[in-house]
Amino acid sequence: MNLVIDIGNSLTKVCVFDAMEIVQIDSMEQLSLARLYEIKHVYPHLNKAILSSVADVDPELLKELKNEFSFFIEFNHKTSVPLNNLYESKETLGLDRLAAAVGAVTLFPGKDLLIIDAGTAVTFDLVDKRSCFLGGNISLGLKTRFRALNEFTKKLPAIESSDQWPEIGKTTEEAIRAGVQNGMIFEIDGMIDHVKKTWPSCQVILTGGDSFFFDKKLKNTIFVKFEITLIGLNRILEYNAEKN
Repeated sequence: MNLVIDIGNSLTKVCVFDAMEIVQIDSMEQLSLARLYEIKHVYPHLNKAILSSVADVDPELLKELKNEFSFFIEFNHKTSVPLNNLYESKETLGLDRLAAAVGAVTLFPGKDLLIIDAGTAVTFDLVDKRSCFLGGNISLGLKTRFRALNEFTKKLPAIESSDQWPEIGKTTEEAIRAGVQNGMIFEIDGMIDHVKKTWPSCQVILTGGDSFFFDKKLKNTIFVKFEITLIGLNRILEYNAEKN
């Protein structure tokens, strides 16, 4: 069994896999040593682990992961992955983007893929049917757009997203919400339409914290998979264990 730890900007996701099947997922502010020992106690057959983090990792946690597991990877840009990474600045490629691409290939082998991760930023990444990671685009996410309008102007208020909003705002709050939310929907649908001009049968996968907000609002058909990054990290772990 495998333990996958994904430490993000705001939350840490911890996932237990049995081969390629998800057994349990937990989200928390921080993974403590006590929680790690609890997981090991509940799942005594855990023997492999992978850690991906956007920040510096507690040295004690790293030490225990190395001690507690027979095979452990701290994922970085030098880690071997089961796809051909054609990104030119590999050391600056977000590990979440790369892991999500691996997860997409795992679920949809032999297909052209567009992976959209809607979170603090919204990223659009392309993988072709030969499992070549081609790169992608990075744009502002939903909450970031609302925050930017409030912080970089003198009078626009701070507001949040809502499932109900007009096409044309008749108040400043409505105008901001319509502009931000409609703008993101147009951007995502526009990118999908653009990609499908070249790859008509491209599989579109939507993930990230805001994925469920956009799920039913896009005109294009998409596949929503919130766990795509965790699936990719688990595949990377298995891939490197097989090579070891």
